[in-house]
Amino acid sequence: MDISSIFTAEHLVFLISMIGAGVVGGLIAGLLGVGGGIVIVPVLYSVLVAIKAPEAIAIKVAVATSLATIVVTSLSSARSHSKRDAVDYSLLRSWAAPIIIGVVIGTTIAGYVGGEVLTLVFAVVALVVAVNMLARANNAALTSDFPNAGVKFGSGVGVGLISSMMGIGGGTLGVPILTAFGFDIRRAVGTAAAIGFVIAVPATIGYIIAGWGASGLPPFSIGYVNLLGFIAIVPLTTLFAPIGAKIAHTIPRRVLSYCFAGFLVVTSARMFYSLLS
Repeated sequence: MDISSIFTAEHLVFLISMIGAGVVGGLIAGLLGVGGGIVIVPVLYSVLVAIKAPEAIAIKVAVATSLATIVVTSLSSARSHSKRDAVDYSLLRSWAAPIIIGVVIGTTIAGYVGGEVLTLVFAVVALVVAVNMLARANNAALTSDFPNAGVKFGSGVGVGLISSMMGIGGGTLGVPILTAFGFDIRRAVGTAAAIGFVIAVPATIGYIIAGWGASGLPPFSIGYVNLLGFIAIVPLTTLFAPIGAKIAHTIPRRVLSYCFAGFLVVTSARMFYSLLS
């Protein structure tokens, strides 16, 4: 069998692009102290658009593939935090159901709406996160705990819904919410890592189902999840994130926060521009 009939030049270019996404995503994640889709989605989206994938497909593939990588990376991170007793399993058990409900709603919506909706969701939330990082003076809690079960349930649904539509794990939304309701930052970060796994597993399955048989998908895709992207990104983000983290220790924390906020603003602006153009 001629291998060129299976793996074409187009596939090779795409694989190299995915490797680039993994390297850049890992470095940025380590450098800026974040992980998951808030970095991977815009990088992967840019790569897909650069190789002429339709933008409506590119955002869905970027979101779905990011969530697939989070299944692996969040599990590894959660185990590490658990060894340091930084995962609140009581909260995780009570928040899992509303989060999964939110994920089901989010992936269902994503399967029916155009890619422009997901692009808009990511652009808006990324901008809100950036403004929050630039504006807040401290991480002062609003209360010592969730005020009632309704707020706890609703916030869980919201985290699951928005995260599944953005392709992100538990940290971007979970940590600010948990610290606002009085959770220690270390336990908030550790618990958010576990929340990422709760989000990513059903969301990945949902995007595989939603994208099954869709036209215009990149090569080697299962539904909206791209296997080349997954295979390239998981090991490379794991390898290059520590390098980025090492560089980060030579840069003041405030500068890093501004860099991350700037990265999100640029990403948001680019996505808004693509919607308007």
